[in-house]
Amino acid sequence: MNKPHALFCQGITKHFGSNPALRNANLSVKPLSIHALVGENGAGKSTLINILAGLLKPDQGRIEVFGTGVKFQSALDAVAAGIGVVHQHFLLAEALTVAENIALGMRTSVGGLRFNKRRAEDETRALSEQTGLSVDPRACVGDLPVGLRQRVEILKALSRGARILLLDEPTAVLAPPEVKTLFDTLLALRAAGRTLLIVTHKLDEVFALASETTVLRAGETVYTGNLSELNPNMLAEKVIGREQNAAGHNVEADAPSVNRYSPPSIPEIVLEARNIDLEKRLSVECLQIHAGEILGIAGVEGNGQDELAGLIAGTFTSASAKKMKGTLNLLQTPLLPLSVCQRSELGLAYIPSDRQREALILEMTLNENLHLRRPMLRPLPLLHVLDHAKMARQSAAALNEYGVVPANEKLTANALSGGNQQKVVAARELSHAPRLVLACNPTRGLDIAAAASLQQRLMLLARERGAAVLLISSDLDEVLLLSDRVMVLYRSHLTDMGARGVTKDDVGRAMVGAT
Repeated sequence: MNKPHALFCQGITKHFGSNPALRNANLSVKPLSIHALVGENGAGKSTLINILAGLLKPDQGRIEVFGTGVKFQSALDAVAAGIGVVHQHFLLAEALTVAENIALGMRTSVGGLRFNKRRAEDETRALSEQTGLSVDPRACVGDLPVGLRQRVEILKALSRGARILLLDEPTAVLAPPEVKTLFDTLLALRAAGRTLLIVTHKLDEVFALASETTVLRAGETVYTGNLSELNPNMLAEKVIGREQNAAGHNVEADAPSVNRYSPPSIPEIVLEARNIDLEKRLSVECLQIHAGEILGIAGVEGNGQDELAGLIAGTFTSASAKKMKGTLNLLQTPLLPLSVCQRSELGLAYIPSDRQREALILEMTLNENLHLRRPMLRPLPLLHVLDHAKMARQSAAALNEYGVVPANEKLTANALSGGNQQKVVAARELSHAPRLVLACNPTRGLDIAAAASLQQRLMLLARERGAAVLLISSDLDEVLLLSDRVMVLYRSHLTDMGARGVTKDDVGRAMVGAT
């Protein structure tokens, strides 16, 4: 007799208003397997994950966990059924420490009433050492960079004894050495008796980890089968839904390599930072970006990226910033006295690493989010009012140009998938001829086609419009693909890797301090 599937979904349908997110979607995941769920942005992957996590209720359909039919009324029901979830946008209590977040799913009390802080820290430390996901149990989650928050989410799911682990874009914030460590951890979890469902846009990860895959397109299941029957080009075609291979959505053939940039004889310096010293949180001796240049900064999350981006964008408000030494100029204008809006008016476009915390107001409409920096004002006697009609027309055009699904400017931002939220941010920031683009993990959460499209837009801004692009990314492949020069942030220090002969191995080692 065949064993029941670890996860079985049949005919899952979910609407948000009149917009269908899932339409009779099916999913079958075998026990003790690693199964990949793939599809373009807006295909319904995150919606299905949220249904399996008990965060959303399907309009119709059936779900079984190890052969038992379930109807989750809350996330606690999913946890009780043995499902643990690591969301793309983390669900953590930022005011609490790592150990306190982990303790929400562990038995760390005395007599069931009193919280035992030391025991919680000890158990978190032991779990961290057991899995290789190193993190300080006493650290406040709100102070952690994105990469370390992801580790906390994984540890929290494991602490609840999950038999099925769902991971949404688990490598998006990791450097190559960390990705290998995570892969080893996931394979060990499978060997220890857990089943894993992984959502990813990176096809090489699908083939490196999974044995089977399910493809969603426009909310429907269009393929389920063994990966041994496919190659990356075939899978990319199933994801996209038209005759197109994986290379067709990679800009590598058209992108300049790190050896091809030829600056003019007297290049204009767009951004210059010298002798930056931010109380051991950031140290920059010299950073210059010229017009028409893409400078890539690689690094593992938590090594000073947030501080560097925040200083340039004007969002880093720590008291230590007031004590900062050094100079920071945009187009020869000192940046530090300027507000965020003043920097935008000077020509700075900013795509932050965390779109939900720093770029969007989720409860506002897409129309409102697209005009946060530059509202369309219609002058009237003694006052100004918003020109709603003009805003709506521009928003509709931007949503269509950037491929946002659904392209409805009246929807709120929290109604979109993470990838489509990222497209909204890019549409707002890149549509006004910026002089400097500060792009932090700009393609995180984007599918193959959308990532390539955004990369091409960044190159277009640099090569044809003379903008300077500062690309800060934990995706080493993206940095090497787009950048004219490469620098590495490690333990808050910026190191120039140069533009000639730099290799992936060299940069990867520098990212973890191995050089």
